[in-house]
Amino acid sequence: MSISKEKFKEMLKEKGLKVTNQRLLVLEVLADHRDKHMTAEDIYELVKEDCPEIGLATIYRTVQLLLEMQLVDRINLDDGCVRYEIGEPGLGEGKHHHHHLICKTCGKVLPFYDDLLEELERRIEDETGFHVLDHELKFYGQCRECRNRQK
Repeated sequence: MSISKEKFKEMLKEKGLKVTNQRLLVLEVLADHRDKHMTAEDIYELVKEDCPEIGLATIYRTVQLLLEMQLVDRINLDDGCVRYEIGEPGLGEGKHHHHHLICKTCGKVLPFYDDLLEELERRIEDETGFHVLDHELKFYGQCRECRNRQK
């Protein structure tokens, strides 16, 4: 997990919130599936394996709490679903998320971690005075497997 359970518990207590098994499980599922871009329903299916009594509404409330605590990120992959992934703690305001490569053939989503836009952001600020805090970049194309199948 990118944030320890103990740190998460401490953060909840600082906000005056209860430390619950459900909250811990949701964060754990997201951390264990770091390279997945999961819907609330995906998270629900995995959490209910360990906590069968949990409801989907609890998942939504917990994900919203994790978003507010900046422990998870919400992403839109233009497929009509809101997806979530574990955040990158410690980067605070102005953090840059990784980018996404989206296969138009099979729908696979691959993360791309290099941030090659820093020079462009500097140029934007120099030329316009606009300070970029964050950006989101999606590349659409075809993954290696789909390209190989077409050959």
